[in-house]
Amino acid sequence: MALARTHSVALIGVTGQVVEIEVDIANGLVGTIMVGLPDAALREARDRIRAAIVNSGEQWPPRKITVGLSPASLPKRGSWFDLAIAIGVLTAAGTVPRAAVDGVMFFGELGLDGRLRPVCGVLPAVLAAVTAGFGQVMVAGQNAAEAALVPGVHVVAVSSLTGAADWLRGTPGLRDNVPVTELEGGQLPDAQLRDAQLPDGRLRKAAGPGGVMAVDLAELLGQSMARRAAEVSAAGGHHLSLLGPPGAGKTMLAERIPTILPRLDSAAALEVTAIHSVAGALPPQVPLLTDPPFLAPHHTATKAAIVGGGSGIIRPGFASLAHRGVLFLDEAPEFARDVLDALRQPLEAGEVVVARSGVTARFPARFTLILAANPCPCARAAGSAAGCSCSPAMRRRYLGRISGPLLDRVDVKIELEPVGRNELLNDRNFAESSRTVALRVLQARERAAHRLRGTPWRLNAEVPGSELRRTWPPAPGALRVVERSIERGQISARGVVKVVRVAWTVADLAGRPRPTRDDCDTALGLWLGVRR
Repeated sequence: MALARTHSVALIGVTGQVVEIEVDIANGLVGTIMVGLPDAALREARDRIRAAIVNSGEQWPPRKITVGLSPASLPKRGSWFDLAIAIGVLTAAGTVPRAAVDGVMFFGELGLDGRLRPVCGVLPAVLAAVTAGFGQVMVAGQNAAEAALVPGVHVVAVSSLTGAADWLRGTPGLRDNVPVTELEGGQLPDAQLRDAQLPDGRLRKAAGPGGVMAVDLAELLGQSMARRAAEVSAAGGHHLSLLGPPGAGKTMLAERIPTILPRLDSAAALEVTAIHSVAGALPPQVPLLTDPPFLAPHHTATKAAIVGGGSGIIRPGFASLAHRGVLFLDEAPEFARDVLDALRQPLEAGEVVVARSGVTARFPARFTLILAANPCPCARAAGSAAGCSCSPAMRRRYLGRISGPLLDRVDVKIELEPVGRNELLNDRNFAESSRTVALRVLQARERAAHRLRGTPWRLNAEVPGSELRRTWPPAPGALRVVERSIERGQISARGVVKVVRVAWTVADLAGRPRPTRDDCDTALGLWLGVRR
């Protein structure tokens, strides 16, 4: 029977689905038929695979070849399945032992000369393979380090179809000048993850020579309240809104928030790396991302670019690429309103759901949102001396581009004022470095993680309101001012939950076991945007 089976993985978002590839060689009209919902790129694989097999010195069967991709109801896209189909053809033709392909998962795109090229999304695909019980994966050499991040898998890295066929025949390196590389999964790159797991190594590493960071929070002078708000935002994972004239330090502050965030732990690092792998955004020679990502899209970005999508293969957007990190929207009112409102769902759910005909993709999107805006369209400070001539109606209309429901989901709101010469000079002695603030942020996160142990949450911003009221309420009488704000209509029910979350973060930063009235009042001021 000229029938062979190989396996690969189809990615839907960052979730892998095992695909069984059946290759049948029978008598009949010479040709290749591919069934099982392949897209245009996958249909083109017929000619590409044939050329790769012939140019690799193998024999192409001059018979009727039927390639079936199962499950047939699942759309298959891209050149991801080239290697699996080629090995299936060689196995069905009897030139590769059938027993050799059992338990092996194949990923890779073939060139016309038989070279094996890397593909995007190897990390989540290998995770799906291991979950399905596969112990070995064969990938291109450029994908080997990424595939080896997954524990419990044996990675075979080859450079060509010739090398893959020789390895399966038990004669590795016989015809290929490039030796086959074999790695055991779970061997994470040198100090990348090890540093992230050490208590004193979880702080973001210095980027410059001599242990000096490329940017530092201490460079933002005269904005002590803004620096404090950034610390609260980083410690609890709270969303932040910055309002102020040009030159006040909004962008400067946002760009320095990543320097006070702890490095990612092992689970978060793999999760973030998987998203960037699917998007094809992994930096060269960096198989594992251990620093929180920082994304700052331009205000002309479309909704699909921000939340994800695409007409063919569904790709993650900026919101998912910023998972476990920071999404910074500079000049937020300049973004299209539907783009901003599309962020409301991931801000609440922590994931983006993209629905297409026949398939629904889910991307993790638990990020810290930072919005920056000018107070008026002319982008000048208020007052006649600064030359601002915008009417109150124009200012309301401009800031109204950021909808109320979106702002209601922002935990901390700060208004930055222009900084004078005396403030710049006097603040030099009091501005703390990023390393000093990062240590407090790390300690506050550890207190929160200890309190939330045994739950699916690790940050105060993630805890549902029902759990806050039932399990972790503030001290008695601490919400008295908040209750009066509810009666005045200054704050919504969702806002009360946000205030309590921020109060817990303020208490964690201060080392207190429970939010006091002062903590709740501070949190209310941060939520309302009141300068204290």
